Amino acid sequence: MKKLKRSTVIPLILAIYLAVMAYIGYPEYAAGRTSALYYFGIIGITSIILILLHFNLKKRERLRRERIDDINRAAETEDNDKTNS
Repeated sequence: MKKLKRSTVIPLILAIYLAVMAYIGYPEYAAGRTSALYYFGIIGITSIILILLHFNLKKRERLRRERIDDINRAAETEDNDKTNS
């Protein structure tokens, strides 16, 4: 089974939380106590933030993976230099 990445799991959990909160707040919107701009604006802005969070976490994962690869490559080079000496 494939392990889910943090860049997918965290925004997904927060999106589910957003959906639950939107569902809970819907009766206020339906009763007219909350404007459409406020209700859907909050949902839209939060969705944009979740998308940006996803891409930011993907970038961090890529940079971390590249850094680990560089460290491993440097260690292999050092080991080869010791064996050849």
